[in-house]
Amino acid sequence: MSQAAVPRGRPRQGAAIAFTVLALVIAVGAYVLAGLGKRGHVPVTIVLYGSIFAVGYLGAAITIRRTAPNADPALFPTAAVLTGLGFAMIFRLSGGLAAEQATWVGIGLAAFCATLLFVRDHRQLDAFTYTIGLLGIVLLLLPVVPGIGRTINGARLWVKVGPIGFQPSEIGKVLIVVFLASYLTQKRELLRVATGGFGPFRLPPAKHLMPVLLAWGASLAVLFVQRDLGASLLYFGIFVVMLWVATGRAAYLVLGILLFAAGAWFGYQAFDHVQLRVDVWLHALDPAKVFDLGYGQLAQAQFGMGTGGLVGEGLGRGSPGLIPFASTDFIFAAIGEELGMFGTAGVLLLYVVLVGKGLRAALASLDGFGRLLAAGLATAVALQAFVIAGGVTRLIPLTGVTLPFVSYGGSSLVSNFVLLALLVRVSSGPAPVRPKGRT
Repeated sequence: MSQAAVPRGRPRQGAAIAFTVLALVIAVGAYVLAGLGKRGHVPVTIVLYGSIFAVGYLGAAITIRRTAPNADPALFPTAAVLTGLGFAMIFRLSGGLAAEQATWVGIGLAAFCATLLFVRDHRQLDAFTYTIGLLGIVLLLLPVVPGIGRTINGARLWVKVGPIGFQPSEIGKVLIVVFLASYLTQKRELLRVATGGFGPFRLPPAKHLMPVLLAWGASLAVLFVQRDLGASLLYFGIFVVMLWVATGRAAYLVLGILLFAAGAWFGYQAFDHVQLRVDVWLHALDPAKVFDLGYGQLAQAQFGMGTGGLVGEGLGRGSPGLIPFASTDFIFAAIGEELGMFGTAGVLLLYVVLVGKGLRAALASLDGFGRLLAAGLATAVALQAFVIAGGVTRLIPLTGVTLPFVSYGGSSLVSNFVLLALLVRVSSGPAPVRPKGRT
């Protein structure tokens, strides 16, 4: 029986434009409210920043309409709302940082559009498995290269070449996910076959498992040397989840949890900064330690969120400037102070929507590489949001990662927009078919 493709482009295009306009209104509205609360009048930079967001958001929506008309209409607008709220909070904290963040928003949106224009089919990336994996490892190694690596706040994560500084591990995160998706797709059946064992766990031949283990081990080793525990946890989680999704074997998930527990114990025994992180987590509000280095930061964040209550002090009306690193590591606490529990719940709900849409794109993808790529990218966003929100609320020890699309930082923002573009590309796969004549 002949079949016809279900037309879905126009409804999705219309919804995407409408959602993007709504995201723009929310972003500009939050910025205006922050200015009114902080200074008592509409910010004089409303035209400049409003134009950057309007041109950037609508330009991205038009690019999606032309290059990925069947993409999920909620993916980009959800990230756009998070970006706008983050910018409003950064502006409320520092006008200088807001100017820099606006520049990075423009660059990030340009990178988003460029990714969609150059990657017309996500399966193009599947042809460069080892090149992409090697490039990802090289980016992780760059900060330890003498002369260009820089140590900031105790972590050697930055590279500076002349006036340009960036954090290569952020874009390395995206490349490692692409590598894992490609390799695991190619070796999926072989990785499902158990020919050997590690204790009670049955494992596939070493020659098939070794490349992915080497990439994972090198990533974690480099990041441990760089003292970036948040990124180490992020990479480990992505690796375990993608291996489990690729093979469907729960043994990998259990083994991953056991390896994580062993690594956490080793890290605690071997590294002073890990011991400090755990002690701060357990005793942040201890009166005897609250003024010590590291403890006061988390204590201020806790008090700030407590001050916000249910509805918050209002944008621009709180005192989040008292929270150290409020624009980066502790921006979730700053949001809690000014928007309250309802505001932080709303932010978390936006991440649930973003991750849910990413996983939906994975389930709907017609090829194995697309499914693993979307699942890995969605997992990266979910883990990053969980690690920072859990750390600020003392659910888990605090580690130094940024809140995706919200925290101040150019490298993080640009890499997350590239990640988002790849999710949009996977979600724009071929339309499903149904028998002609059915409705």
